[in-house]
Amino acid sequence: MALGGEYLTNLLLALIYLAFISLGLPDSLLGSAWPEIYPGFGVPVSYAGIISMIISLGTITSSLLSDRIISRLGTGKVTAISGLLTALAILGFALAPNFWVLCACAIPYGLGAGSVDVALNNYVALHFKSTHMNWLHCSWGIGATIGPYVMGIALSGGGSWQSGYWYVSCIQLSITAILFLSLPLWRRQEPEDYGANTEESPGSDASSAHPRPLKLSQVVRIKGVKEVMTCFFCYSVMEQTTGVWGGTYLKLFKGMDAAAAAAFAGMLFLGVTLGRAASGFLSIRYSDQQLIRLGMILTAGGVLLLLMPGPAIVTVCGLMTIGLGCSPMYPAMIHATPQIFGREHSRAIIGVQMASFNVGMFVMPPLFGLIAQHLSVGFLPVYLALSLGIFALMQRRLASLYV
Repeated sequence: MALGGEYLTNLLLALIYLAFISLGLPDSLLGSAWPEIYPGFGVPVSYAGIISMIISLGTITSSLLSDRIISRLGTGKVTAISGLLTALAILGFALAPNFWVLCACAIPYGLGAGSVDVALNNYVALHFKSTHMNWLHCSWGIGATIGPYVMGIALSGGGSWQSGYWYVSCIQLSITAILFLSLPLWRRQEPEDYGANTEESPGSDASSAHPRPLKLSQVVRIKGVKEVMTCFFCYSVMEQTTGVWGGTYLKLFKGMDAAAAAAFAGMLFLGVTLGRAASGFLSIRYSDQQLIRLGMILTAGGVLLLLMPGPAIVTVCGLMTIGLGCSPMYPAMIHATPQIFGREHSRAIIGVQMASFNVGMFVMPPLFGLIAQHLSVGFLPVYLALSLGIFALMQRRLASLYV
């Protein structure tokens, strides 16, 4: 019986990895396809930001509503339905006759992404070791890498960007079908989500096997939540601002030519993906708190490399080091959530964590754009250092809550 239960658990874990690959698949498609999209639709190049903003707003909304949605439907149904929403949105991109239809399709894309992100992160944090949390986020990176590769195949073969979206939508629909077929597995596993823990955690009430969804006002009153929300906001600044502006920093501040700057800008996310693969092994020996500290040290080292004078290759190494530093922090913070706040609160708190991350992604890279425009892109390391400093301060305040 135990062997059968272990087999089902491992099968479900494989499905979760597959779902996270599917979550990453479309995330980098817009960037790779946009140079082909905007001339065909006759819109300015800057209009990519409108689509990104709509997706971010949808993700923030569904993240904040995720506690109630998951409580009503369960993790399995939320995962399958979100996968379907995303697949249909990508299919809509492939069939879109104009820019405004793309904007309309961005709404279900964003709404689908937020809830499933919370649902799967919470499930893995409750049921699996930190190793799997790191590898789960590494699998997102695999999906995000495959997406542009599929688009490149479509374009190099004489096809259009619509063909690339069509191919990815077919992959997404196939994965969604698998997720719907897996629903009986989820029904067997999900009743165990909260019943195993009866200990009180900081900020928790007496545990309940079936906790009621919390309102946002209730969540932010739990001890430590404001600090952890700030951490996710600052993490978003470090990862996303570097990802958006790293290439521009190489070109305008370090004098690298445009083609090389575009290619080397991806070193950040290469560092994140490789770092999460390595962090899966490191987490066997080190705690979540130790991995977060290691990440802060590496990120600080990367920022220092950005500040150093010398050839642009030093800056490229800095970008990759920042990626390596960011890699363990995000998964470790999520995995620690049930330990810090209690299993009964983890789902609601992971929802506000995801929302805080997306608010940072929505606000802070454009804000740095204003700094770059009116002052200098050379302020990027200062911007990142301030964010890292606030992150470190919040982690120090949270230290007493780690168990």
